[in-house]
Order: sequence, then C-alpha cells, then structure tokens
Amino acid sequence: MLEVEVYRRQAARVVGRTIAAVDAPDAWFVKAYEPDDVVAAVTGRRVDAARRLGKLLVLDLDDGDLRLGLRFGMTGRLIVDGGAEIDRLEYSSGRDEPAWDRFTLRFTDGSDLRLRDPRRLGGVTLEPDEDRLGVDALGATRADVAAALGTSRVPLKARLMDQAHLAGIGNLLADEILWRAGLDPVRPAGALDDGEVTALHQAMQETLAELMARGGSHTGDMRQAVELDGLCPRDGAALVRRRVGGRTTWSCPVHQR
Repeated sequence: MLEVEVYRRQAARVVGRTIAAVDAPDAWFVKAYEPDDVVAAVTGRRVDAARRLGKLLVLDLDDGDLRLGLRFGMTGRLIVDGGAEIDRLEYSSGRDEPAWDRFTLRFTDGSDLRLRDPRRLGGVTLEPDEDRLGVDALGATRADVAAALGTSRVPLKARLMDQAHLAGIGNLLADEILWRAGLDPVRPAGALDDGEVTALHQAMQETLAELMARGGSHTGDMRQAVELDGLCPRDGAALVRRRVGGRTTWSCPVHQR
C-alpha cells in the first residue's frame, strides 16, 4: 500500500492530460477485458483524478465517466515521464528493463505513464470493483479496526491482510505492525481485548506513517532484523519463522503474545 500511495502522488502529475494512445502488449496483464477493448475505451479520454484504495490505483477519466484500475502486485512499479519514484522493490528484480512495460498510456503532449512489472504480478482493468475492498488502512480509525477483526477466529495476521476488511496491508506491513503492537500473528483475530485493539490501531498508524517516510514496506525494523541477524530489535530473542495465512511470517516469541 505504501508504494501505491507513492504511485498515486506520482500519477497526479498526469491529471489533465489526454490519452492519445495505449500500449497493451501483454494480453494476460489486462484483466476481465480484451486488450483491444481497453485501448479503444480509454483512448481520447482525459485523466481527471488519481485515487488510491488499498493497493488499487484508480485513474478517473472524463469526470468519472470511466475508471481505469491499476494493480502492481509485489513487483510492479509506476514510471511517469521517464522517471520512477521507487527504484527498488523487495521481491522484484535488481534490473530495470523496458521490455517489462506491461501497459503504457501515451498522452497528447508526448508524455507517458508506464506500469513496469518483471514478474507480471499486477494487472490493469476497466471499472475495478472498489466495493469489494474494505476501509483503507491508511485512514482507518480504531472503530474500523475493531469492526475488521469482529469475532473472527482466523489468525490475526490473515485478517489484517484480508483486503475485504482492511484494504492495503501486505505481508511485510502486517509483520511490522504486529511486532510493534506485541501481538502474536496466529492469535484469533476476534480474541483481542479492548487494550490490544487500541495497541494494534496505534501500531498500524505509527508503522504506516514511519515506513512511508522511510521509503516503503521493506524498510521496517522487523525486515531489517531478519536480513541482519534474525534477532528481535526489541529484546534480542531469536525471531521465529512460520507460515500464517499462506505467507511467510516472522515474529518474536518473547514479547508478541
């Protein structure tokens, strides 16, 4: 989500520009529609807004008459006017190849917007279903977090990453948030008491603000500890590696309860 918020700010530069042409060379990357249909639908349209909901970037075209949704997965980056605000992603390649441009909007003034994705984990679609996403984590209130947890018995980390309840939290962010909140990722989501819900919400807001300023989800204290020595930065205990909700998960066995 943090990376997509950077992309949203970057995409704001193209607001007011008119799409002259579209390159969609990878048919698999265009979801739910034929590439030619997407090209025909957006060509000649004006970009009026760039919005983000969770990990979804939405370009509103012609006063909202049409919406173009861009998803970046773990390896997609946005390039606007030849420049990228994010040079490196945790799970992407260290190389930067124009051949990985999966979707490009070319504007009448000669500028362009590109989605570059080496592993093809993202995608583009028309009229994305925003109703399927929960409240955006970046602006979530404590009440929103409590409602997202509900009485669910699924593991806490899995619930945090369920985009239908809280939109935007990915694997690295979830580990960092739970480490800061002192909560075990495998606890039932609905079993937290009031104080723990408050701690979770505070940790979420703190983590999102701090890692945004640092430059992305991969800059968390937990991730750096995993790469450095595998020891908890808070108490020095050996971090534990598990799979929770199908994702590799790191946590501290001492202070995360």
